[in-house]
Amino acid sequence: MLKPPPLGLYVHVPWCVRKCPYCDFNSHRLEGGLPERDYIAALLNDLARDADRVTGRCVESVFIGGGTPSLLSPEAVGLLLEGVRSRIALASDAEITLEANPGTAETAKFKGFREAGVNRLSIGVQSFDDAKLTALGRIHDGRAAVEAAAMAREAGFTNFNLDLMFGLPGQTIAQAKRDVETAIAQRPTHVSYYQLTLEPNTLFHRSPPALPEADAVWDIQRAGQALLADAGYGHYEISAYARDGFRCRHNVNYWRFGDYLGVGAGAHGKVTDPASGRITRLWKTRHPARYLETQGLGGEHVVDDASLPFEFLMNQLRLREGFELASFTERTGLTACALEPALSECLQEGLLERHGGVIRCSDRGWNFLDDVLQRFLPPA
Repeated sequence: MLKPPPLGLYVHVPWCVRKCPYCDFNSHRLEGGLPERDYIAALLNDLARDADRVTGRCVESVFIGGGTPSLLSPEAVGLLLEGVRSRIALASDAEITLEANPGTAETAKFKGFREAGVNRLSIGVQSFDDAKLTALGRIHDGRAAVEAAAMAREAGFTNFNLDLMFGLPGQTIAQAKRDVETAIAQRPTHVSYYQLTLEPNTLFHRSPPALPEADAVWDIQRAGQALLADAGYGHYEISAYARDGFRCRHNVNYWRFGDYLGVGAGAHGKVTDPASGRITRLWKTRHPARYLETQGLGGEHVVDDASLPFEFLMNQLRLREGFELASFTERTGLTACALEPALSECLQEGLLERHGGVIRCSDRGWNFLDDVLQRFLPPA
């Protein structure tokens, strides 16, 4: 029997004011009014069905993502969290995160979100440079981004994240450093600092903007990392930096191959069945209108033994701390032999390091993680 890992809950809100040209998430421009009540009812019906898969287990974190969840009213978020508590056990100290965008309409609601039970905000600023925000298709400016952080503090949030991108169209190292310095000045407890990439099925992929050269992006990344380190933000995951005690618990559970339920249009979940040893991935109907009609399961599949090493490492090796070999067996039901021969090869080549029973990426391996993970892909 497998020991069930910690359990989280992801809630997807698929609407945005406008679709950003770089975004490949399941997000849709809001046309007309937001169907709040219908969507909250659908989410809770969805959760009620999924709760049967995790009977007796407690949710330790909730992440309300999107899309732009801050389009919801505080009253709707309160109804959602009240409904969650009535359908599944929620830890008394659960981390409850809501993604928000800067802008008068959303930031004016921050106090209401706090009163509804949200205790962590993740604010998508992306940049504080007005020209760069325009190039990214964002609907806020740099001043609104600064004001959003101030309003989060004023609303009582002692834990909030700022999302920041680098490698933006035409970005210089000086501009990128100003972005990081401005972010640090807002005193967030957590910073997500990640490179703009051109994802398939996006406007930027079809019509690519002029991005900095690879060497320039590398210099920008290193400069930003140095500023964050000097300011006391620990680099604990590839794109995540936190002050002591403020790592994102919900995301850490993903990276440690924990379980999570996913409700909402296009949401994904992962559930371990301790009795059978099966690990199942699930996904929900993707289009919002169709989801509202059916609140339906889009599909599910059991992860086969050949795929488990890759799936486990795809998450765990994102963490700077790596993983204990014993946790591989605990989370997958497989012995460490299932990682061979790729594990030995990566150790010999200096891509991975072994410290007692702990495996982690070397600096080189962390910077080329995709290359490391390809070694563990199951046979075609």
